[in-house]
Amino acid sequence: MRHVHHFIAGEAVEGSSGRFGDIYNPNTGDIQAKVALASDAEVDKAVEAAKGALPEWAATNPQRRARILFRFKDLLEQNIDELAELLSSEHGKVVADSKGDVQRGIDVVEFACGIPHLQKGEYTEGAGPGIDVYSMRQPLGVVAGITPFNFPAMIPCWMFAVAIACGNTFVLKPSEKDPSVPVRLAELFLEAGAPEGVLNVVHGDKTSVDAILKHPDIKAVSFVGSSDIAQYVYATGTAHGKRVQAMGGAKNHGIIMPDANLDQAVKDIVGAAYGSAGERCMALPVAVTVGKKTGDEFVERMLDAASNLKVGISTDRDAHYGPVVSAAHKAKVEDYIRMGAEEGAELKLDGRNHTLQGYENGFFVGPTLFDHVKPEMTTYKEEIFGPVLQVVRAETLEEAAALPSNHQYGNGVAIFTSNGRAAREFAAQVNVGMVGINVPIPVPVSYHTFGGWKRSAFGDTNQHGPEGVKFWTKIKTVTQRWPEGDIGDQAFIIPTMQ
Repeated sequence: MRHVHHFIAGEAVEGSSGRFGDIYNPNTGDIQAKVALASDAEVDKAVEAAKGALPEWAATNPQRRARILFRFKDLLEQNIDELAELLSSEHGKVVADSKGDVQRGIDVVEFACGIPHLQKGEYTEGAGPGIDVYSMRQPLGVVAGITPFNFPAMIPCWMFAVAIACGNTFVLKPSEKDPSVPVRLAELFLEAGAPEGVLNVVHGDKTSVDAILKHPDIKAVSFVGSSDIAQYVYATGTAHGKRVQAMGGAKNHGIIMPDANLDQAVKDIVGAAYGSAGERCMALPVAVTVGKKTGDEFVERMLDAASNLKVGISTDRDAHYGPVVSAAHKAKVEDYIRMGAEEGAELKLDGRNHTLQGYENGFFVGPTLFDHVKPEMTTYKEEIFGPVLQVVRAETLEEAAALPSNHQYGNGVAIFTSNGRAAREFAAQVNVGMVGINVPIPVPVSYHTFGGWKRSAFGDTNQHGPEGVKFWTKIKTVTQRWPEGDIGDQAFIIPTMQ
């Protein structure tokens, strides 16, 4: 049985807690490996390694840090096939999708390579007689990231690439469901020339999460996961004096106007709703059709498109998507399908009890389509996180736009239309953090920032981009004067007011 160890101070460290988690092969349902679950002592060991590496790393000039990130980016590109296959073997997403996961991580590493420019402060000459004022962005110290199972390459890179580029040292706690890729990232970062202890990986469950949130030497925590846990992470971390950004769940809507290019909308939404088995926080699980004709035609076309999707094992090049991550998650998604039918939604396509010959114990859920879903239904209010598309009918754009604006989640939203004015007004007014106009998954590029509103995000700073640099640094402002001769009584006057 393969064992996945912690990675601390540049080397694999066997777990000493005596607790282990199972890593499954989602295609077969078999246990393929064990992962060590950290104790408080092991988290502390990782923090001590990061503390030890901090003074030298923080003092390294930004250009030299950037050169290591350039080499890391090159290694990620050289090893993208290996990383994607390893990712798919534990997560279940098809290999092509896993390559996209890795590539999105590479994009943020590439952004972080510009840290000499990004970390520059501001300067005002002559703020007062002989007085200059300038600011500098300095690292926080030892920081941490807690990442989810659905993007085990991209989201760790979102966090540690920017944090480390800024001069911090890092402790990463990835999901215990698919931990091998995060460890491999740390190995490649060391190979790129990073000093030992700059990036450490500890695995675990709530025990290690709480140890990170309460550790006095960790200055900031970034989190991505469910909203309930995000709220807990934010509350606990801030209560212990930490800067925290905690990204939560989502229920992204796609509004389809009567003037939309329906052929394109169906193609876009079928991928956004069912890709990666719906296990994306930026998936599009709700389609809101405006007008009866639009709704009827959309459902007919979507039913045909979804019925022809191929669900396969993660290495099947012809598969549109693979299994979900675990048996428990499969059961949860199928329970939501049952609930939706009981609540009165019209079940047009049922993905329960989906099996593949030779892989009968795999965690597969077939594409599922509901029509005539109502906002008061529990299945509409909550995040399903599976290959389930719900269609809600609306009569007007105002009615349709009110649905994502009033929903508890506010991660992403999309509108499909040919009307530029309607799209512009919608983008300006909708109460959601990320908006797509004829774009089904509006994930910003790496040099912009990622973040939702309402219960999709806790904290006031987004992931990566300029907001990421802001989160992982603290501002220091210096007011300086070099007086000549006796300044006399002027020492009692506020300098910039002279």
